[in-house]
Amino acid sequence: MKRLGILLLALALPGCGLHPLYSGGSNGAVATMLTRVEVAPIDGKAGWLMGNALRDKLAAQREAPLYRLEVRLDDKIIGLGVRSDDSVTRERRTLRARYQLVELAHGTVVLDAAAGSDAGIDVVSSDYATIAAENTALENLSEIVADQIVSRVALYAEHAPASEP
Repeated sequence: MKRLGILLLALALPGCGLHPLYSGGSNGAVATMLTRVEVAPIDGKAGWLMGNALRDKLAAQREAPLYRLEVRLDDKIIGLGVRSDDSVTRERRTLRARYQLVELAHGTVVLDAAAGSDAGIDVVSSDYATIAAENTALENLSEIVADQIVSRVALYAEHAPASEP
């Protein structure tokens, strides 16, 4: 009986409109479009990490880019836990990105969105350990936010009008 339910569910899924985003593999429309996106320089250490993560995920080829991804970051660390002696015991690091996908042929912004994530950091007695934790959090947040950006650009590529490059 359980197998019959799974079989019926598997047969019903195509009817609900679900389909793979990367259909066609590396030669599909979405994957091909992602390789034609260049990442504009992003300021600061967070920008360097974000730019590298985006370039890795987009896997840009040597062909001329059709789009430029412009990203502005907001990286903040705030203290949360405070002891009676006013020392911080816990921090929250947030990384927010406002990004635009610009079609180079016409100079028009075809996607304007935001992404972000945050991480908690324990503040310990060792300054070195705390700084290392803050840096690790920034590296992880850069990867998470880059994934969000690439996913949103891929959704745009799937639904982009056929008249676009």
